[in-house]
Amino acid sequence: MEVRFLGSGDAFSSGGKMHTCIHVKSQFRNFLIDCGASAMIGIKKYHINPNEIDLILISHLHGDHFAGIPFFILDAQLVSKRKTPLTIAGPVGTKNRILEAMEVMFRGSTKTNFKFNLEIVELSLDCPNTFDDISVMPYPVNHPSGDPSLALRIEHLGKIVVYTGDTEWTDTLIPACQQANLLISECYYFDKKIKYHLDYETLTSHLHELNPEKLILTHMSEDMLKKTSDIEHDYAEDGKIIKI
Repeated sequence: MEVRFLGSGDAFSSGGKMHTCIHVKSQFRNFLIDCGASAMIGIKKYHINPNEIDLILISHLHGDHFAGIPFFILDAQLVSKRKTPLTIAGPVGTKNRILEAMEVMFRGSTKTNFKFNLEIVELSLDCPNTFDDISVMPYPVNHPSGDPSLALRIEHLGKIVVYTGDTEWTDTLIPACQQANLLISECYYFDKKIKYHLDYETLTSHLHELNPEKLILTHMSEDMLKKTSDIEHDYAEDGKIIKI
């Protein structure tokens, strides 16, 4: 699988980075993990065909993680002329928040008779959620967003990608990360402790419990970006590709 960061920034685009949007491509599937407000810029900049993306997974309902969806849907209808089905899956509350966002940004857009099948589903916390050959197990994390926030454990073609979403340290990350080939973790500060976000010092102190094959840091503040020379692990840049 190829994992590409179409956006790797925080809510404030620190370092000039675009909002969170991660493209995962295999021989059989194209899907997104999060779809922040700038997602369509990343999709067009890196020459991704949006009609080939058949699944969008959302970790939580903050704008830098899901507000690109109204643009994605309208592009599908008006520009890319999508014909194939699109599934969007996220925490409880996802459908209402997407519809609300569409109406705020493009009044009347939810009344459109789409030319493709659009399904918005809410992820079950009780068992893996299956989308053909992709299995998604969500884990609750600590990051208030008006609706539940999740870490996502994604299994496809024998590979495991885990994404923390935004969260302060929580023990639910331990089972989520077991045997992960790739852990994508937010890392907002280097050693400053703030509520609802991870810092590098805390994350690395628990790394022996998570034990991923590879760790890549993302969603970094200006403070964290100034400390990249002090860290021992890889970190995301817009356009960066990881192969697993």
